[in-house]
Amino acid sequence: MLERDFTDEQKMFRESYRQFLAHEVVPYMEQWRDAGIVDRDVFRRAGRQGFLMVWPDEKYGGMGDPDFRFEQVIIEETAYARVADWYNTLHSRLVGPYFTRFGSQEQCDRFLPNCVTGETILAIAMTEPDAGSDLAGMRSTAIEDGDFWILNGAKTYISNGINADVVIVAAKTGDSDNRHSMTLFVVERGMEGFERGRNLKKIGLKAQDTSELFFRDVRVPKANVLGEPGRGFVCLMEGLAEERLIGSVGYLAAAQLSFDLTVEFVRERHVFGKSLASFQNTQFKLAELRTELDIQQVFVDQCVASFNAGRLTAVDAAKAKLATSELQVKAADVGLQLHGGAGYMDEYPISRQFTDARVAPIYAGSSEVMKIIVSRDCLSESYVPFNTRNF
Repeated sequence: MLERDFTDEQKMFRESYRQFLAHEVVPYMEQWRDAGIVDRDVFRRAGRQGFLMVWPDEKYGGMGDPDFRFEQVIIEETAYARVADWYNTLHSRLVGPYFTRFGSQEQCDRFLPNCVTGETILAIAMTEPDAGSDLAGMRSTAIEDGDFWILNGAKTYISNGINADVVIVAAKTGDSDNRHSMTLFVVERGMEGFERGRNLKKIGLKAQDTSELFFRDVRVPKANVLGEPGRGFVCLMEGLAEERLIGSVGYLAAAQLSFDLTVEFVRERHVFGKSLASFQNTQFKLAELRTELDIQQVFVDQCVASFNAGRLTAVDAAKAKLATSELQVKAADVGLQLHGGAGYMDEYPISRQFTDARVAPIYAGSSEVMKIIVSRDCLSESYVPFNTRNF
C-alpha cells in the first residue's frame, strides 16, 4: 500500500470529520436527495464543529492553516461517505478563497466570519446558457452608474444556486471588443432584481441544488466589486487551477469507492458455482483499475504538494482533472458491469456512483478543453523535452 504524506493532526482531523459525516450528514441524505436540496442547517452544523472553512485566519473563525491537505481530507471523506452531493467544498475552498485572494480587507471582514460559521452560503456564477467552458463568450454585462454597477444577465447550472446567500458573479464590463474584459461582483440575497429560476433536475448528485440565476438591473454597490474592474477573467483563470485540483481529489476518491464497492460485491457474488472474483476477467479488470488508481493518486498527491508550495501550474491541474474525471467514470462503469443486473438497481450504491460520475468530465472545464490546455503546452515553442528538464 502506498504511503501518503499526512500529519498526525490531519489523520485525527480525518477521523473526526468521518464521524461528523456518519452522524450529521449520511442519515439525512436520502431525504435531501428526494427534496433536490440539502438542509441549510448542515452548513451551520459543520461550521460549529470546525469542518466548513478550515483555512481562514483565526480572527475569522478558521484554523489559520492554509495547508490544502486538510481540504483534501474533507473532499476524500465526503466522497467516500457517498455524500458528495452536499457540495460543501464549493462553498469552503472554491468560492471562499476569492475573498482573500482578490477582495479588500473590508470585504474579508464583512463576509468571511459568517461563511466560516455556515450562516452565509456561497456560490459562484460563471456558466451561461450559451457560454460554458468558453468563459470569454459570456453575455452578462454590467455598466457603471455612480456608486453602483447595473448588472444584467442570466446564469445556469449554478451549484448551491438555491441555497446561496452570496454569489460571485462574472459579467462583461468596459470595452465590448475585448472578450476578456469582465469584472467579478458580489451579489447578495435580497438585492432587487436578483432572482432564482428552477432548481434543475439532474441524473446524479440529486441533493445538490443546481439552478438558474437571473439578474435584471441589479444595482451592485461598488463596495461589492471583487478585485480590480476589468480583470475578472484573470481572477477566474487563477481560481480555476485550484478548482480543478479540488475536483481531481474528489473524482479520484469517488473512483476509489467504486473500486472498493466492486471488490466487496465480486467476493460475495457467485456465478456458475464460483465466486465472481475467481474469474480471470474480473481479476484482470480489477488489476487494471487498481493500478490506474494508485498511479493517479500519486500524481494528485504531488499536485497537492505543488499547490501548497505555490507551484501548481494550470497545465498540471488540467492533466489531473482530465485523468481523474475520466477514471471516475471508468471505475463506476467497470464496477456496474461487474455487478451485472444488480448494478442497475438503485438500491446498490454502484448505480449512483455511475450516474454521479458522468458530470465529472464536463464541469470545471470539459475533458476536451483540458486536452486543448495540455496540447497547447506540449506543442508550444517553450516545451522542454523530458531528458533536458531540470528536475
